[in-house]
Amino acid sequence: MTGASARGTITSAVALTAAGLLALGACSGSGGKKAEERASRAAGAGPRLKVAMVTHSGPGDTFWDIVQKGARAAAAKDNIEFLYSADPDGGRQAQLVRAAVDKRVDGIIVTLAKPDAMKDALARAAAARIPVVSINSGAAESARLGAVAHFGQDERIAGEAAGRELARIGAKRALCVVHEQGNVGLEDRCAGARRTFGPGMENLFVQGTDMPQVKSSLTAKLQADRRIDGVLTLGAPFAATAVDAAKGAGGAVKVGTFDLNRDLISSLRSGAVRFAVDQQPYLQGYEAVDGVWLLKSNGDVLGGGRPVLTGPAIVTGDGAAALEPFAARGTR
Repeated sequence: MTGASARGTITSAVALTAAGLLALGACSGSGGKKAEERASRAAGAGPRLKVAMVTHSGPGDTFWDIVQKGARAAAAKDNIEFLYSADPDGGRQAQLVRAAVDKRVDGIIVTLAKPDAMKDALARAAAARIPVVSINSGAAESARLGAVAHFGQDERIAGEAAGRELARIGAKRALCVVHEQGNVGLEDRCAGARRTFGPGMENLFVQGTDMPQVKSSLTAKLQADRRIDGVLTLGAPFAATAVDAAKGAGGAVKVGTFDLNRDLISSLRSGAVRFAVDQQPYLQGYEAVDGVWLLKSNGDVLGGGRPVLTGPAIVTGDGAAALEPFAARGTR
């Protein structure tokens, strides 16, 4: 399409929209009100749906609290009964998916941190003709396992952004702290970070459900190798622990992380944490639920067969100030 024809098309579209608005404005008071009521019913009406979200979240991970807030906001708008369950063990997560299938839900939202463990459960959902949407983890495996759409960030690209930022702020030797072994998304983040940071980055595996163990492992590693001057954690709760571990080890260590929460916003503003990679978890939850509703109510599928990206974005102290009001209400 040429520039002139494109401008003409846009102008025509604007004119049609304006004409439609004028026509609505020209309606009588009662006619306009009835039109509004019909539009309102069309937007949130239809049979009440039941949608299950099953994630790999461990206890106490604030990231998933934010995902759920977005999901519940969309569910309230779309007249959906929202069911949430989670287990970090791939086999038990798959059992939760099978339980959702047995409840004959109208849609399933699932994370694919351990995609091989989910294969049979998702095949069971497909056999029951229950649409599946994936979020957060497993973008590369989503379509292969039968999901109609995926909402999240490209973890390798996000990792590359983190590696560049850690190098930019002056770190020369760094740790990438993996808090859940076997999670393909976390492994992709570290692989991407190493690609842009360089060979001076190594992975450190910790038990993410045991924060004292995370701290002791990090402290021991920092004390054993004084050359380490950078730490990249893969979730907001671990960033504060990394800061404490660095203090305990007595070294000057630059800490960056993935994801945000209220406490991390304060740490970014104070400079204790230098940056965060934001993937907008509220948006992931909201769009996943809304995506199921759009599919069931109008046959719409977002993404055109590709992941719908919600990140990444690098947030530093300056940018954190603008997000503080949203973090205070638990949506960032």
